[in-house]
Amino acid sequence: MNRLVVVSNRVGTVKDAARAGGLAVALVEALSAAGGLWYGWSGETSEANDGRLRMVQDGDITLATLDLTDQDYEQYYNGFANRTLWPLFHYRIDLTSFDRRYYETYQQVNAQFAEGLVPLLQPNDLIWVHDYHFLAFGQELRRLKCTQPIGFFLHIPFPSREVFITLPRHDKLVEALFAYDVLGFQTDRDRRMFQDYVVRELGGEVWENKARAFGRTIEVRTFPIGIDTETFVQSADSPEAINQYTSMREMLKGRHQIIGVDRLDYTKGLPERFESFERLLEDHSDVHRKVSFMQIAPVSRTEVEEYVDIRHELEGASGRINGRFAEFDWTPLRYLNRSFSRHQLAGLYRASRIGLVTPLRDGMNLVAKEYVAAQDPEDPGVLILSRFAGAASQLRSALIVNPYDVKAVADAVHEALNMTLQERRDRHQTMMPDLLANNVNIWRDNFIEGMKSVERREAA
Repeated sequence: MNRLVVVSNRVGTVKDAARAGGLAVALVEALSAAGGLWYGWSGETSEANDGRLRMVQDGDITLATLDLTDQDYEQYYNGFANRTLWPLFHYRIDLTSFDRRYYETYQQVNAQFAEGLVPLLQPNDLIWVHDYHFLAFGQELRRLKCTQPIGFFLHIPFPSREVFITLPRHDKLVEALFAYDVLGFQTDRDRRMFQDYVVRELGGEVWENKARAFGRTIEVRTFPIGIDTETFVQSADSPEAINQYTSMREMLKGRHQIIGVDRLDYTKGLPERFESFERLLEDHSDVHRKVSFMQIAPVSRTEVEEYVDIRHELEGASGRINGRFAEFDWTPLRYLNRSFSRHQLAGLYRASRIGLVTPLRDGMNLVAKEYVAAQDPEDPGVLILSRFAGAASQLRSALIVNPYDVKAVADAVHEALNMTLQERRDRHQTMMPDLLANNVNIWRDNFIEGMKSVERREAA
């Protein structure tokens, strides 16, 4: 039996997997099945890194982590990962920092982490690397003579060729990706963007689910990530969710609620979303006192200036909207910078007539799927979803909008508020089968099977 080795920037714990959500649960289940290894950053920094591994045995799973130096954290994590790759891959060239030091440290950290993993590997391992923090990780493993199948899954979008080539040494990063055996993308669009780059920039070849460049042929496939749908449906019926639903409905006093749940990030389209809600109140006086918008946005990456700026922008917009439209017994917009448990969120989703999910660009967006799964099938709410979220390719019965078109989003909200019960049921019933058939466990199993098929071909 193959042992699974998962490599990710952050390493969770088995006991916290359920709290973290479906992805962590799916990984833990796969790791437990064959006594797997979960490897990555410890979350700790120090002045100097001695390369010492922290090893913890948690049931059948081995957790192995490395610290980062303070400089590595600033230049690799805050720098190349979050000031270069994150904005660029989300089409924000204006926020992208092209700093050579960041790139060099990124390469060094990928090499250091590869060196730390190699002594822990076994001949029959399948190595599954996750996300933009480790684009160069597979190449570093190959330089260290690692021959095991290595897969890579990109959780965020892959940008168009015209955007990607603004990055200095973009070709070096793609060459590093060709060290993997399987490349996984969230959507067909992301896969096509990568293949377009291979053909038009590198002069490589693509056919079916293959790409060839730099003397290697690799699998390039779409693996749309899902949620643990059945478990999330059950969460909406849990006592904690029911209590949250009941208290929310009592507070609303018959008003319809719009809900947004996003990490505080400039890719999520929150300023545009607030502006759309303001436009709704301007254009449709019939909704005054009848609707309430709650935006949950836990803060993140507080060291990055752009995240501080967007928090201040949203605080100002929230105050302006409530100042213009609030009445003594009606606060139109509630803006919360705190987290809720998954059960609490399920209750809040079910209490909300509209789920407003309007990122400017997103790899998939699992909030959209969670909102649909949490609904009461007899009286479901309406999902309004950005066309630039990966989930839009699956949840076609949502109201699909352009988040940059403030009036169109406002009109979609008004349409959803007035949608008949039968139409709401029909849309919900159309989306649920896809959520059940393409859940997070199917996603995980399909990717692992993709790596195993590579191993079988090489053994033949």
